[in-house]
Amino acid sequence: MSLTFGVVTFPGSNCDVDAWHAVIDVLGERAVSLWHADHDLQGADVVILPGGFSYGDALRAGAIARFSPIMREVIAHAERGAPVVGFCNGFQVLCEAHLLPGALMRNASSKFVCDWVHLRVDGTNAPIFLDAYAPGQLLRIPIAHGEGRFVADEATLDQLEGEGRVAFRYVDAAGHATDDANPNGAARNIAGITNAAGNVLGMMPHPERAVEPLLGSADGLPLFQSLLARVGA
Repeated sequence: MSLTFGVVTFPGSNCDVDAWHAVIDVLGERAVSLWHADHDLQGADVVILPGGFSYGDALRAGAIARFSPIMREVIAHAERGAPVVGFCNGFQVLCEAHLLPGALMRNASSKFVCDWVHLRVDGTNAPIFLDAYAPGQLLRIPIAHGEGRFVADEATLDQLEGEGRVAFRYVDAAGHATDDANPNGAARNIAGITNAAGNVLGMMPHPERAVEPLLGSADGLPLFQSLLARVGA
């Protein structure tokens, strides 16, 4: 069964084309463009909130995008148990929309960081996103953000850990979650999380920019392949 991916574009999005490339050119599936003012998901099975600077990051990253008309449909889609994934700014929007807990704050360095990082696959409650990865697998994925420091209260962090909802964690090349491997000061080196139902994923790194060796890594492709296998079935 083929899938339709809906890629949302907000004013200021700049990674929607990368998501299109990953879905259409690499995965070989269908994508539809969803404008921020739309009220229709156009039959999308999976919704992608891409990276960028929605509404110029006015107030704070993702704060205005959360109230755009399309987000009413995205929230309803998620509440039905359908898959929603947010990369970078998309993660920020998901937290602002309360589809995911916590918040994304300024990097601890107060500087924009654009680099490659190592991630470890730690999540256990979201097979629709992680099935094509091995538990504990190490990935090489790019990041590009100024507000990527994930924060939450200790009780929430403990809950995320206990329920297997920390999907990805920043680690060094040997797989250790060290301070030096943490590019933004995120709590417990958290790079991505899922909701309790396992159908919403937010992550600061950009798997859509790592879907073929020509780009420097294909370690992001299994995330899309997991969706294809699980949701398509």
